[in-house]
Amino acid sequence: MSNPDALLVAVATKVESEQSNQMSLTVVAGGAVITGRLAPEAVWRQRVAEVLTDSARLGPFSGIFRATEPGRRPDEHEPPTHLHFHVARILQGSTGIPETGGMYRVAIKDVSAWTVGDFSYSDH
Repeated sequence: MSNPDALLVAVATKVESEQSNQMSLTVVAGGAVITGRLAPEAVWRQRVAEVLTDSARLGPFSGIFRATEPGRRPDEHEPPTHLHFHVARILQGSTGIPETGGMYRVAIKDVSAWTVGDFSYSDH
């Protein structure tokens, strides 16, 4: 079991406390490079719930993501254990998947490298 990076936990804690979604971050987790902006967990959960609600097949799962009060993490008295990315892409060569950005939840303990900022990519 790896120890989470204390500095990365501090970044995630700041995102949670400020309820800000402006922190850009790039991480390596499980060999994948993920780049995008961090969101507070409650904001991320709400957005995922909205996307699921709009789906005829996946709508019943939306309640799982709304299981907490708006604006609160389920375990808000503990340091964050996950990073919640929105407008994020998994970088694969010169392309980002998905092109429009997606919603990813990454365990902080699984992050092997990280840097502030997000990487742009180009098909040119």
